[in-house]
Amino acid sequence: MKRGLVAATAVVGMLVGVTACGSGGGTKTGADGFKGQKLTVWVMNGSNPAQWTEQVSAQFKKKTGATVEFKVQQWNGIQQKLSTALSEDTPPDVVEIGNTQTAAYAKAGALAELGDLKKEIGADWNEAFNKASLVDGKQYALPWFAGNRVVMYNKKIWAEAGLKTTPRTRSELFRAFDTIKKKTDAEPLYLPGQNWYFFDGLTLGTGADLVKRQGGKWVSNLGDPKVAKAMDIYQQYQAFSTAPKNKDEATPQQAEVFAKGRTGALIAMGYEAATALKANPKMKKDIGFFTIPGETVDKPEGVFLGGSNFAVAGMGKNQELAKEFLKVALSKQNDRQMVKESGWAPKSPDLADAAQENPAVAAAAPAAEKSGGTTPLIPQWAAVENIPNPIKSYMTAVLGGKSPADAAKDIEPEINARLAKQ
Repeated sequence: MKRGLVAATAVVGMLVGVTACGSGGGTKTGADGFKGQKLTVWVMNGSNPAQWTEQVSAQFKKKTGATVEFKVQQWNGIQQKLSTALSEDTPPDVVEIGNTQTAAYAKAGALAELGDLKKEIGADWNEAFNKASLVDGKQYALPWFAGNRVVMYNKKIWAEAGLKTTPRTRSELFRAFDTIKKKTDAEPLYLPGQNWYFFDGLTLGTGADLVKRQGGKWVSNLGDPKVAKAMDIYQQYQAFSTAPKNKDEATPQQAEVFAKGRTGALIAMGYEAATALKANPKMKKDIGFFTIPGETVDKPEGVFLGGSNFAVAGMGKNQELAKEFLKVALSKQNDRQMVKESGWAPKSPDLADAAQENPAVAAAAPAAEKSGGTTPLIPQWAAVENIPNPIKSYMTAVLGGKSPADAAKDIEPEINARLAKQ
């Protein structure tokens, strides 16, 4: 997810009408009438696990005679790059889009409508998964995966500290971190100052909203005392970490830091275990997971239900072939593989058994059910996430000593300006 020069905040103006200008998809003579063609699919770094990619590629080629090229993108700056790519005459055929960003591209006319395809392959998907793919009741993307953060911990370090059970409340978790700090040479928690999706989950836990409706328009709600309470909780977590206060979890990849073997825990997505094991295969028996505990035993910490959708470029020349790819990529067999291999939550009831094979999924489930939510599903929100992300700036300012109220006052004009752009 990299970007060109066009800001995502201008995505609507740049892309209006592109669907009408697109070719609608080229020619075909059935699912097997694409022999020799190549489909380009943009996926984000870490999204497409190895076995899933291998079997999808093989099945797609067997079904259509065409090949698929996965082009891996980076999250940092992806909105600008994707905005540019979708406005060109030869965009990528299929793109992965974060579930909080889909509405902006759909409103801009950059995505093909996929209602019929959803009925064919996703009739039993959980509605919560599909919600972020809908804009004004129409299907402009298809949900690929979603999940939430858990505590990924190093069993070896916890044993060194004499910890024999996993915490069930936030206070127990902090006591465990303090024990690791006192009894080992390990860092209790690696938590960069700008892990803002974790912070967003904390706001959900306090009942806060990041935006509000005022005078007929969306404006920032960062000054809400409930947001300040969430930031206070974040500060308590971050106090156990020496990670930079002005970096996010991808700078550097926090799982690679964890792979060095002297970090007690991360606030992580389940798929990050694979990243750690790629860097250090010897850690396989040392990695464990548990639900991020909340203030009380009965309610886990608030979590952001993050994930991605697959969409077909409205200007794409290979839309029919792209739809064949989606039929393969989002089949029950391949959705099952995503759950097993990457730790994502099942998006239909008959995939629940696959979740039992992945401990990260089991750890994520309680929070997803009781404390999960998303950022605002409004087209204007994509602009807020564009770099430099003002909420990350707010977090760094507070961690640097500024009061939440003053930091919000400094940042809110920028958020409001982004929300105002149509």
